[in-house]
Amino acid sequence: MKIGENVEIGENVVIEDNVVIEDNVKIGHNVVIRKDTIICEGSIIADNTVLGKEPFKAKASATTEKKTLPPLKIGKYVTIGAGCVIYRGALLSDNVFVGDLATIREDVEIGEGTIIGRGAAVENKTKIGKWVKIETNAYITAISTIEDYCFIAPMVTFTNDAFMGRTKDRFKHFSGPTLKRGARIGANATLLPGITIGEDAVVGAGSVVTKDIPPKTIYVGVPAKYLKDVPENQLLKNQDFYNDKEE
Repeated sequence: MKIGENVEIGENVVIEDNVVIEDNVKIGHNVVIRKDTIICEGSIIADNTVLGKEPFKAKASATTEKKTLPPLKIGKYVTIGAGCVIYRGALLSDNVFVGDLATIREDVEIGEGTIIGRGAAVENKTKIGKWVKIETNAYITAISTIEDYCFIAPMVTFTNDAFMGRTKDRFKHFSGPTLKRGARIGANATLLPGITIGEDAVVGAGSVVTKDIPPKTIYVGVPAKYLKDVPENQLLKNQDFYNDKEE
């Protein structure tokens, strides 16, 4: 175990072997930090959170593997809320924010500055880029890809099993949605397995997306259909917060 300077540790905290906690980290009460976890400088871990949990494999699970996972690594100045569970094998980059009661599974990578909202679930084998916002109670299924600057509203649901648990063929086709840079998904929308949402595209609230959506277009409805193009002033390149204008 290695604990840096100016680390604050609350009551009833469990810290297992080979954990690294760098300088100026704050850890709340009743936190459990499993073996080998790395918490970098300036991060905050709120009460009742579990870090570095090993995944359990249900007999019927098609996406969870029994394998040796790298340690959970939490970057610099990350904030993790109360009651969160973050698994071994996840990587949270600098300045990530995780709201209360969120769950982040193994083999998940989250880029710099991304927000994971309260109660959101991010399943395994998922890659999330930088400066993404995933809001309250969104469900990000396994084997999904979310590129930089995407926005996912509350209660959005990603899916990855087109056969809904039936037939052996489903094992060949598991794939969550892919959101290209700057895509935005409205509240309560559902994305079917394997679809791609193009760069800067928009899915309206409550829509069900059954096919790929072209870049810079707005789709709405059940099933989602073309409405119009995204207005020029809403494109990512024209936003003050966009930091990659040279790309």
